Amino acid sequence: MNVTIKQIEGITFIGKGETNHWVTMDGPKQFNGSEAGSRPMELLLISLGGCSGSDVVSILTKKRVSIDQLEINVTGDRENTHPKVFSKIHLEYVFYGNNLPVQDLERAIDLSQNKYCPISAMLRKSCEITHSYRIEEKND
Repeated sequence: MNVTIKQIEGITFIGKGETNHWVTMDGPKQFNGSEAGSRPMELLLISLGGCSGSDVVSILTKKRVSIDQLEINVTGDRENTHPKVFSKIHLEYVFYGNNLPVQDLERAIDLSQNKYCPISAMLRKSCEITHSYRIEEKND
């Protein structure tokens, strides 16, 4: 896999991978940024949530479990000293739908976190990753 990163101005960069989609990365004005894009550490958490979410939805689809929507809230605690790596990351999976089979939801999360998501596997080598879930049912 190859990606290209190009400086726009200051610490504003764009990056493009093999899918040919540009992503903007930036930082705060105090560090010569223009606050025009996500910060790289934010993108890391977004990537983790997207990777795991894709796994979970794919697994549930194969099991013929229909959910209305999935939302993943990812929080990362960082060290206070440089390089300020993540020391702990937590993913909260929020499933929307009625009468969802809890056992299938838990299994899909477990398979994503412990078998399929390569981002989770890489990050787990350097920090603690935890998860939880909740179900939001519609009130008809």
